[in-house]
Amino acid sequence: MELQFLGGASEVGRSAILVNDRLLLDYGTLTATPPQYPVGRVDPEAVVVSHGHLDHVGAVPALLSGDRRPTIHWTPPTAELARILAKDTLKLHGVSASGARGGSKRRGRFGGAMQCPFTADHVARLGEVETRHGYGEPFEAAGHEVTFFNAGHIPGSAHVLVDDGETRLLYTADFHTDDSRLLSGSTARPDADVVICESTYANVRHEDRASVEQRFVETARTTMWEGGTVVVPAFAIGRTQELLLVCAAHDLECYVDGMGTRVLSMLRQYPEFVRDSDALAQAARHAREVTGRDGQRTRIANKNTVIVTTSGMLSGGPAMTYIPEIRTNPINRISLTGYQVEGTPGRELLETGRCELNGGIYPVAAQTALFDFSAHADHDGLRAFLAAYEDATVVMNHGDSCAAFAKELRRDGFDAAAPGLGETVEC
Repeated sequence: MELQFLGGASEVGRSAILVNDRLLLDYGTLTATPPQYPVGRVDPEAVVVSHGHLDHVGAVPALLSGDRRPTIHWTPPTAELARILAKDTLKLHGVSASGARGGSKRRGRFGGAMQCPFTADHVARLGEVETRHGYGEPFEAAGHEVTFFNAGHIPGSAHVLVDDGETRLLYTADFHTDDSRLLSGSTARPDADVVICESTYANVRHEDRASVEQRFVETARTTMWEGGTVVVPAFAIGRTQELLLVCAAHDLECYVDGMGTRVLSMLRQYPEFVRDSDALAQAARHAREVTGRDGQRTRIANKNTVIVTTSGMLSGGPAMTYIPEIRTNPINRISLTGYQVEGTPGRELLETGRCELNGGIYPVAAQTALFDFSAHADHDGLRAFLAAYEDATVVMNHGDSCAAFAKELRRDGFDAAAPGLGETVEC
């Protein structure tokens, strides 16, 4: 089996792996200015998408340009999320999601034009070529037998097992081994000769989830009791819904704003892909949805309440309306709930107490803290998962410390490697 790493090699973002020059696993983007895409030109017969996050699915519509029509395979939630993200990408580039023609450009935060790699026509073509699959249902793709297994990362996320008749490849994609309120952790360990394993948190040990949740709830209650507002920047996919479940379980009054509301509505149509669909429905009823009309956000920002809103790294979205409103009062709180990439306003806020707001850099007096609600396996989770594959070839990707983790695995007897960007590996 031949594997070519077109993205996601010793980096977090733009995941893309070409198998036997025919089958493409994921085709994502890397959040940067300007955004980065997988290297080289690829023309696969079929594409298998592990899950609906931008770094794995963000560039998929671009594969449908010209007369190219590879079949796209994914789970039902991933199919829906791909469309939501693609339309949002077009919007960010100043393109109407209906009827746009040709490429589009907008000015980046630091100047320079950014080119959208696809159009609304390409997004519409997804319906012509897609096939949706559930977990544990083998299907054929570009001459390979492929099977999805629940990865426990976000709804619809999948480990991807690929069999070419000689070699069985397990592409873990992003996964989590612990249960959350939204999802059950990954338990599938299908037989494989080669494992491509993510390593996002290979050098981190997560705090116990119950402890994280308890701290989040206690600080939110204290802030509201003191008369403050809690703004909770959250990723729209997975994290927003998890936090709404937490708020409902602890009877915290909350509002929900941004793309996460659309994702919540969509996920309720696929109850089999969440841990407890009744609890999710109750969380949806518990939260008050923000419409953004007639100064609503400004009024809510001055209430003693919790506001769960995109974006998770303060790089846009409704959060950038709420933060200016609450930043000067030290009673208020900003509860970040996910990893803050270097160079984002969220990372800057954590490290300096200042934040980019409306084109300027401003000090933030509101209390700020990070709560680790990660949906990735940490070091111990990765090692526990890989314990089932001691006799397999292990290839590390999707991480900033892939080489170091591969070295650790080799020291413990694994056949492990960390290929570079554009590298081809024979297995």
